[in-house]
Amino acid sequence: MANIQTFRAAAHLQDGVQVKVASRNFELTIDEPKSLGGTDTGMNPVEVLLGSLGACQSIVARVYASKFGVKLDDFRVEVEGDLDLDGFFDKSDVRPGYSDIRYTFRIKTDSPKEKVDEFIHFLESKCPVGDTIANPVNLKLESIIIEN
Repeated sequence: MANIQTFRAAAHLQDGVQVKVASRNFELTIDEPKSLGGTDTGMNPVEVLLGSLGACQSIVARVYASKFGVKLDDFRVEVEGDLDLDGFFDKSDVRPGYSDIRYTFRIKTDSPKEKVDEFIHFLESKCPVGDTIANPVNLKLESIIIEN
């Protein structure tokens, strides 16, 4: 039996390119740096995506470390990605999204390397954000509602 849970978020465009994103009882301000026409009041969407990947990997690490006998004294993820802005600005026929995303795990532990390696392999296979980025997903516009 499937255990499907639906998550929701709503994005509301503010002045300029600033966006307020709400989910459950939380709100996040997303903006662009001044160099891209924003007011630099928050991370931009592609930075949020990178942060979401690192956060997801960190949560999976916390949830599963003890099951692999790995003690995490500290766990950090550094994430970076390459994006050709010509795709977004419609200056050339390149995709507007990331072409490459790289990450580094910084783990402070006294656990044996073999256990850590097994744990990391599992972690990478169970991160929902990483899976969503790495594999095609059914993305579709559900509807357009025009309000007066």
